[in-house]
Amino acid sequence: MKKLLVIFGILLLLCGCGNASKENVVKDFKKSVDNIKSYKLTGNMEISNDEETFTYSLEAYYLKNDYYKVRLVNQTNNHEQIILKDSENIYVITPSLNKSFKFQSEWPSNSSQAYLLGSLVKDIDNDVNNEITEKDDEYIIKTKVNYPNNGDLKYQKIYLDKNKLVKKVEVFNDKDIVKIKVTFDKIDLKAGLKKNDFQLSDYVKDEEPGNETTPNNENTCSGSGCENTQEENKQTGSIESIIYPLYIPNNTYLTSSEKVETSMGNRVILTFSGDKNFVLIEEPTISNTSMEIIPVYGEPLLLSETIGAISASSLSWDVNNISYYLASTELSSDEMQLIANSLGNSTLVSGIK
Repeated sequence: MKKLLVIFGILLLLCGCGNASKENVVKDFKKSVDNIKSYKLTGNMEISNDEETFTYSLEAYYLKNDYYKVRLVNQTNNHEQIILKDSENIYVITPSLNKSFKFQSEWPSNSSQAYLLGSLVKDIDNDVNNEITEKDDEYIIKTKVNYPNNGDLKYQKIYLDKNKLVKKVEVFNDKDIVKIKVTFDKIDLKAGLKKNDFQLSDYVKDEEPGNETTPNNENTCSGSGCENTQEENKQTGSIESIIYPLYIPNNTYLTSSEKVETSMGNRVILTFSGDKNFVLIEEPTISNTSMEIIPVYGEPLLLSETIGAISASSLSWDVNNISYYLASTELSSDEMQLIANSLGNSTLVSGIK
């Protein structure tokens, strides 16, 4: 009997140690992140829609007191964008266009971000039912996620190595399909960054060597369908063929297609009517000679091929040399995102009426 009690006691201790070990994994990971003064992460991010996977090279920088810089380069078309947060504002910068969306937003604290360590810790804290498993030489933490503008994303798996460093993050939909995958290849938790590493002026492109340009060309409109206040400094362009969305909500049809000439080139205005009315504007992207800053009352939104700016009734983005502006008071953010991701070099539409 005594032997049985001893064996039972040993088993209890072993089970207790196992549980404590798993709890310590989360505790150690959170502690290491909380103690970071600045970091630099590099790796790749894959975004999958129903048909394609888009791969970005990724650099993420953080400085204590909420300074962030995330550099994403689309590996297919080399399209580069930077999300920059300083002490006052948030910008989504497209260096090749000398253009930036400017936000007054709670990003990144108002949504999950698979490539930011603080966001991963917050998701762990917010999910009291988070799960942790140990497999081979890694720990896997499963948590719910919060993507207010993308209801398709439901949960994530955070992969840590034996040193409690992040190796990979996978974000899944409700069908257990990976929609976003971030793989880290280098992590520097003592990057020694300073506030001057997070300046908008670092991305201002001068027209000529020695010509100092300041980002003072601020356009007060909220979409890429707007005119610039310094049009004389812009080039002109043209759209050779109309690009139609392959996704249109049910009982909604293309009712008008208009091409108009502007001082910048031409502009296409597509009107869709039915159960979900919306307007889609397309125009050629133009590289500015001075930084164009467009204030947006909304949030940065990661699309399949680019980062856009979404508000309650509009979505703006630039991709493949086209600037798009989608406006509707009836579409949900998920529907606007579906339309944006469905736009390709195709002349097909779901319905014409």
